[in-house]
Amino acid sequence: MAKDLEVAIVFADVVGSTQLYDKFGDTKASETVALCLDVMKDATHQYNGTVIKTIGDEVMSTFATVEEAMGAAVMMQKRISADNKQEGRIPVSIRIGCHYGPVVQEQNDIFGAAVHTANRMTSQAKARQIVISGGTVDKMNPDLKKQTRQIDVATVRGKIDEVALYELLWNPEEATSMLPTIDWETSARKGTKLVLSFRDQEVEVSDKRKGAIMGRADDNDLVVKGNLISRIHAKLEMRRGKFILIDQSTNGTFVQYAKGEETFVRRDSTEIRGDGTIGLGRAEGPGSSLAIHFKTVE
Repeated sequence: MAKDLEVAIVFADVVGSTQLYDKFGDTKASETVALCLDVMKDATHQYNGTVIKTIGDEVMSTFATVEEAMGAAVMMQKRISADNKQEGRIPVSIRIGCHYGPVVQEQNDIFGAAVHTANRMTSQAKARQIVISGGTVDKMNPDLKKQTRQIDVATVRGKIDEVALYELLWNPEEATSMLPTIDWETSARKGTKLVLSFRDQEVEVSDKRKGAIMGRADDNDLVVKGNLISRIHAKLEMRRGKFILIDQSTNGTFVQYAKGEETFVRRDSTEIRGDGTIGLGRAEGPGSSLAIHFKTVE
């Protein structure tokens, strides 16, 4: 039977595990990853958490409080850092992400937007980092909150507004170099928008609407039909006043600027600016019936 809960969700994974297998071979690499997973699971239990599942080189856990989640995350980082100093051990790093929010628990798994947000925090973390969402920081006690600093903002699937990213500084040596929180909203170019138009469809990406999705599926913000176009082909996101095109397709996305410059991206991202056209799956000039026109308005 499904249950509604509010929990702190933690994802922890091994950084660069594929390279470990390539460099040290299957046996040694799998032993190293297994030792990291053991540390992650043990730290979860030490702080009264629940291991939901292990996915390859990653562990997903839940905790009743943010303080317990951060205690486990710090323990994971410290123990793996200490283990790296042991003779004969392959040096390895982990990255951790956390978000507190509502989930639906069904049998031994959890579901919901909060899970996607927690996973996004992990994908934004670098080796040896603990990254948490701004909303999670708000739920911390004052002492723990002092150990955090804002490092960025990011978009999250299913959310219109950007999510603030904070880092928990778990290494005492790093605490002395903490920077003041950056006002990302003030530093962004206020009032700037990018207008996307295709035939009778038009979408504005701006401070009010941070992203738009393009592709042949009918539920996209811009629906463009074509046999080279993926269902969800590309996204256009506003990040700190810049417009970022993210390709998610099989055949790639082509950008042609009014001044003649051309850019191609496949499973990657690029900043776009000024005026021009976007082609999904193939290059589309201004006269093409499948061209998506874009224009930056200050």
